[in-house]
Amino acid sequence: MVANVHLPRNPASGLEHNLMKPQIPKVEIVHKIHVDGEVNRARCMPQKPAVVAAKTSSPEVYVFDSAKQPLDHEGGSCNPDVRLRGHDKEGYGLSWSPFKEGFLLSGSNDQKICLWDVSALPQDKVLMAHHTYEEHEDVVEDVSWHPKNENLFGSVGDDCRLIIWDLRTNNAQQSVLAHEKEVNYLSFNSYTEWVLATASSDSTVGLFDMRKLSSPLHVFGSHTDEVFQVEWDPNHETVLASSGGDRRLMVWDLNRIGDEQLEGEAEDGPSELLFSHGGHKAKISDFSWNKNEPWVISSVAEDNCVQVWQMAESIYREDNDNGNC
Repeated sequence: MVANVHLPRNPASGLEHNLMKPQIPKVEIVHKIHVDGEVNRARCMPQKPAVVAAKTSSPEVYVFDSAKQPLDHEGGSCNPDVRLRGHDKEGYGLSWSPFKEGFLLSGSNDQKICLWDVSALPQDKVLMAHHTYEEHEDVVEDVSWHPKNENLFGSVGDDCRLIIWDLRTNNAQQSVLAHEKEVNYLSFNSYTEWVLATASSDSTVGLFDMRKLSSPLHVFGSHTDEVFQVEWDPNHETVLASSGGDRRLMVWDLNRIGDEQLEGEAEDGPSELLFSHGGHKAKISDFSWNKNEPWVISSVAEDNCVQVWQMAESIYREDNDNGNC
């Protein structure tokens, strides 16, 4: 589904806002596209946001151009613009290159990573993988392109490994045991080329420096269940968020690591835990930071509830006073 969200003009942060006539936020679904099976993950191409790749319960990856898909697709059949083949099983890993238009990575339960160049559209609407990477010894949970080096990407999996790859050699450049349990997600920091974060079934988020992957720089621990996703804030260098099976979406700030806490504050979490969103009633399936509206996050849970929310300004004001770092 494609939806528009109408946000209130003023952040809900002070008395002035409360005295104004309230605006009712609205989520409006503008486009529905029929897909066979459950959608495990969907991602828009950064160069052409109307182009969406979707991983489902099928081994194929579907690519839709929403501008060409009919608006009313109720009860219709799945008719992707391109079917990408190369996997033997379903999966979740999916990442568009921010540099090379049409380059798409996918990781699946067959322990494979597939790469396609969707810009080379075939006439029969079926495209085989341009290259297949095989180094993981278990499910490949996630793949992600490096935001500053067009030739690098990373992958993580149920073998507990974090692997860094280079397109120029098609080989693994680094491979480390990142966690004691399955690694479900990775996210590169878009400000600092060496820094990345991982989410794991061991209930933690790992912070790593690519120059020394043998041990994490820091471990974020406050989740009470598996952590399935971690994403860096595109507007603040030291802020990231994570979500897990505990129905919590937690926002962290590296600048607060090691800060002294008042008596009783530690019971709410470590000093670097900026905020914990507990508005969902089921496991959070996916979330995303808003690149244009600072501190705004949209999240969706397995109860089919979508929430678009923002922390109160009083929570992060200290960070804003110090700049975006």
